[in-house]
Amino acid sequence: MIQLYYVGLLSAVSFNLNSTTIMSIRHEYYENDERTTVSIFDRGADPEQISLKFEPRKVTYTHGEKTLVLEPLKGQINPDACDYTVGKVKIEVRLSKLVQGRWGGLIGDSPDPLANSASTSTPAPARSQQKNWDALTTNILGAEKEKSMEDDPNVGGDSAVNPFFQKLFADADDDTKRAMMKSYSESGGTTLSTNWDEVKKAHVEVKPPEGQEWKKWS
Repeated sequence: MIQLYYVGLLSAVSFNLNSTTIMSIRHEYYENDERTTVSIFDRGADPEQISLKFEPRKVTYTHGEKTLVLEPLKGQINPDACDYTVGKVKIEVRLSKLVQGRWGGLIGDSPDPLANSASTSTPAPARSQQKNWDALTTNILGAEKEKSMEDDPNVGGDSAVNPFFQKLFADADDDTKRAMMKSYSESGGTTLSTNWDEVKKAHVEVKPPEGQEWKKWS
């Protein structure tokens, strides 16, 4: 269901401009996010004598000597998508908004709303990226200096649990270190391989201990 928002009612006025009488016919309007609808009360108007001109921020209605000019509109419209119907009591004009959203009025001497409108473009989906194992290894090697208890409270704790693997990693060549990092990371810590030629070919599968089941938590 489209919820419509009633905006206002304007009374008929007339004035003289360059000796030509122009009458602002009584009209009212309401809007939703996609469209503003203007009802022009011109009873018994002849459809053959009615002229409606749509411009990006202007609408001109003419019927014989009667003229209604709506300018500047609060927002831009798409002239090609606007239309109207003629009834016995009123003419209903449908203005298609170029940018969706409420105007909060029909006429307004304000800057072009498109100049400040937020971008409606859809962000490009994030592309999956392969890990740069060379860069990851370089970062790890750069952080291999010994730390004191003041630098790292875990020194003597987690970092001392597996001195064999620490020494193995420290003494290994670059390919071996890449293999160890990739296999350990992709397998969730269930596999540690030193064969880069084998590991680099495919994703390392998770291999839980016998009798246990691997579950991925979201």
